[in-house]
Amino acid sequence: MTHKMNLNPEPFEMIRTGQKTIELRLNDEKRQKIKVGDMIEFTQTETGQKLITEVITLHRFDTFTELYQELPLLKCGYTEADIATAKPEDMDLYYTPEKQEKYGVLGIELKVLNPKRAFYETTNNY
Repeated sequence: MTHKMNLNPEPFEMIRTGQKTIELRLNDEKRQKIKVGDMIEFTQTETGQKLITEVITLHRFDTFTELYQELPLLKCGYTEADIATAKPEDMDLYYTPEKQEKYGVLGIELKVLNPKRAFYETTNNY
């Protein structure tokens, strides 16, 4: 199965280059359908570029606090420059604490299948 998700430019590029291998999301109804071996097609929000990835592991947690304690944050989109200030509350920008409590959270470990194709425009067929 292929799932579709949008990504801002910076995390999109980090996944494309292999710097970020774990995407953090709310474990809502949409994400609960994801299984290991499924594909995720990410669309870059500004350019419409697409990136196909394969789900290799799913890390489920009740809270981002637990996730931040267990997963390597350098694989989750943080860099050496900002790792010291990384905190679970960073995710409040994307998901309210109420939704986090309701659904739990998810670290989706990915393998990029088409890093070079991400440069193609959405009008190209691939």
